[in-house]
Amino acid sequence: MKKEEILEKLNSLELDKSKYIIISGASLVCQNLLDETSDIDLACSLDYYNSISWNTKEGYFGSEIKYFDSFEIGTNFYDEAKIVEIDGYRFADVEATYELKKLENKPRDKKLIQKLELLVCSQDNYYFERKLRKTGVTLIAGVDEVGRGPLVGPVVAACVILPEHFSLEGLTDSKKLSEKKRDFYYDEIMRQAISVGIGIISEKKIDEVNIYEATKLAMKEAIDKCGVKPEHVLIDAMPLSVDIPTTSIIKGDFKSITISAASVIAKVTRDRMLDELDKKYPMYDFKDNKGYPTKKHLAAIEEYGIIPEHRKSYGPVRDYLEKQLSLF
Repeated sequence: MKKEEILEKLNSLELDKSKYIIISGASLVCQNLLDETSDIDLACSLDYYNSISWNTKEGYFGSEIKYFDSFEIGTNFYDEAKIVEIDGYRFADVEATYELKKLENKPRDKKLIQKLELLVCSQDNYYFERKLRKTGVTLIAGVDEVGRGPLVGPVVAACVILPEHFSLEGLTDSKKLSEKKRDFYYDEIMRQAISVGIGIISEKKIDEVNIYEATKLAMKEAIDKCGVKPEHVLIDAMPLSVDIPTTSIIKGDFKSITISAASVIAKVTRDRMLDELDKKYPMYDFKDNKGYPTKKHLAAIEEYGIIPEHRKSYGPVRDYLEKQLSLF
């Protein structure tokens, strides 16, 4: 059923529209977030549910629901849902529908759940923090890293704990910000944060253990160096084994304001390190490329060789070393 058919069926339904809300797929279709659905799920209060004389069956969560034609109605999620009104009908909003889909966790909804999470967090990048605070968690840290791809220098991670009412308009993934904005946000985060920890793992350690393991070491070091121990850690994508509850969030540097803050701290810290390295070795253009394998950087390796800060396990650097060995 598409939007027009759903609304048509709702218009034919002999129920008091003020007593129920439309949830799940039908809600998404009518909010133009899904093309169509096969049924129309409703939710209502227990008192109103008891007054409805439809057939009954077991619902998805084991509780009883009632059904008629393409409609199903139950009492779950009625009180919790935020409402949007369309054509006089009340629909569960995107966040409430996302919560429901996440609880159902149907394999066929995997991509839809990811889409809804991205949409919810684009509207509210304090979503994950707010959910944790509702459970009584107050010291929430965000952890992110920068520097996995460059040929030069360390990988840097930051752990940031923000106050509950922290607000910084425009704060998002550091890669999406200009250098000027990153510097401004860096100063504001450092000024307002409850605590900040920074982990730096050298290029030598990266060569020794590989970049994935080095990144985890940097994150753990950042958490350890945070002056206040967090109660929960939100991490951008990577799973991390620490003695604190964690949540790994795909695209977390966009979805979570706390991870965004950590992203900015980590990136500005590492960029400033590369700016200093540029003063020592200006021929490699580190101020502009920050150690990434640009054409100018690769050409400089061919012309001037490598420096101690190069990661010898990385392809272009390793290839250069092997070529030099072959000359002897």
